[in-house]
Amino acid sequence: MLGDGSINARGNSASPLRSVSWINSSVIFDSRRWECKEAELRWAAPYHLVVLTEAGHTSQTYIKSDGKEIYDGRDRSGDITFVPAGVERVGVYRDTKLFYSALWIDPSLDLPGCENLSDMRLHINGRDDVIASLLRSLCAETSLGHKPLSVYVEHLTALIVLRLGELNNVRKGKARREPLSRPTLARVQDYVEANIGSNISLTELASVAGMRADSFARRFKAATGLAPYAFVLEERIRRAEALLAGTDEAIANVGIRLGFSSQSHFTSTFRRLRGIAPQAYRVNFIPES
Repeated sequence: MLGDGSINARGNSASPLRSVSWINSSVIFDSRRWECKEAELRWAAPYHLVVLTEAGHTSQTYIKSDGKEIYDGRDRSGDITFVPAGVERVGVYRDTKLFYSALWIDPSLDLPGCENLSDMRLHINGRDDVIASLLRSLCAETSLGHKPLSVYVEHLTALIVLRLGELNNVRKGKARREPLSRPTLARVQDYVEANIGSNISLTELASVAGMRADSFARRFKAATGLAPYAFVLEERIRRAEALLAGTDEAIANVGIRLGFSSQSHFTSTFRRLRGIAPQAYRVNFIPES
């Protein structure tokens, strides 16, 4: 775990921590299985923390913060917990059998809504189907050895942050949806084309456009009809179509060349967006392949 504190556990057993990070470790995703008879925890971290109980339960979960009781109940599958950066929580967990995922968010991260996270309250074992679905999808991808693109993770994180704002009754004014100007959009498109095989992030694209990430994301979608991460992915698949149809380059090489983490990641993404596997697509153009 990130941060400082103490954990005293009896009958403790845990699987190895699976951890993936993006954007110079500004976003970190962990997952593991944990079992124990009883555990006492006192912890504070410099990052905001979002935890999803993927599966399992506790017989009792008791949480205090700043000397006040925050929660006395149980962990259940689908529960969402949010701990703001710097907030110390003191907890007791009994008869724990959990599989959980944890999303750590650097408070300095420049994404929509992040500036409000420090003002949100500690939230233990709430329910939000959207946050749960997003974290489960990220867990499924990483468990297969895939590392999603930074721009995708930035959008996923921003959506989680905005949903947390709703849980915490944080209200914001309506955002403008003026589209990017044509020259700005052209600069961004040129950057994507020149760096198609790199791990392009939302903050990089926003920097090219010369604006904040949240404003850029809204205005880019207003101009193109696609979120930035969806646009980058579509450009990669479009380039892949040209390589599959016009060359005999190995499919694995095509995927790696275009920024996918593995052939299986490339194949699953291509099939999802085009409804056909890369090899079958190539056969339509080069039958002897």
